[in-house]
Amino acid sequence: MSAISRDVTSVGMAAAIEANLNAAFPLFSSLPSIELHDEPALRWLITPDVPFPLFNHVYWTRLPQESIDVRVEEVRERFAACQVPMMWSIGPFTRPSDLGSRLEARGAAHAEDLPGMALDLQALNEDVPSPDGLAIEGVGNAESLREYVDVAKVGFELPEVVAQAFFDAFGALGLVGDRPVRHYVGRLDREAVASATLVLMAGIAGIYNVATLPKARRQGVGAAMTLAALREACKLGYRIGILQSSAAGFNVYRRLGFEQYSTYSVYVWAA
Repeated sequence: MSAISRDVTSVGMAAAIEANLNAAFPLFSSLPSIELHDEPALRWLITPDVPFPLFNHVYWTRLPQESIDVRVEEVRERFAACQVPMMWSIGPFTRPSDLGSRLEARGAAHAEDLPGMALDLQALNEDVPSPDGLAIEGVGNAESLREYVDVAKVGFELPEVVAQAFFDAFGALGLVGDRPVRHYVGRLDREAVASATLVLMAGIAGIYNVATLPKARRQGVGAAMTLAALREACKLGYRIGILQSSAAGFNVYRRLGFEQYSTYSVYVWAA
């Protein structure tokens, strides 16, 4: 286990976001079909049988200016040969700094910008109301993992092949014991309506896959799910929580105490 990070300066928070994200992506290597490429200057994964950008993703780039065009083309051709879409994430520490324009020059579309947010858990706002009747429980078996995945599938509008890939990858990582990835299901009237994941890696507590079924939205369910995961991180001694926010979730996370410290730009090529 990595030493717990306690640097809550602005630079430290931005670095914490980057560190947890880059530690989380290789977790998908638990899928037998995935290829994980971990180089000092370029990190990416490709999953030929899951034609979805998240599973075909360049997530770390620290390339010198003189070699960037050649390497971009090499990687792009590899994804094209497998006939899968691909995404390339650019964050505050990406090099070269003009990578986005270089990707667009090669046909990539600028898909979205995601706020990188972080929180000093000692300043966590726990005075956030939870919906009446909401029960949050940890995922500890295949049955509850399936419920978690089904919620995420609907909440994020994921294809079935992606939902199955999540189920297989998370199942392979393990659901019990002292583990770095912990999942939660939220229930209203015993029905699973929300999901969340806590990733304890690189000394940081990362929040992922916070999803709510449409009929349960705008009731504070997502905030309650995030708060439950962060409380567990606090009990384990973690100091910093991080996440990437959607536009819809930004103000929800601000109420919990998160602030934006960086931006991640996502570029995508179709299959």
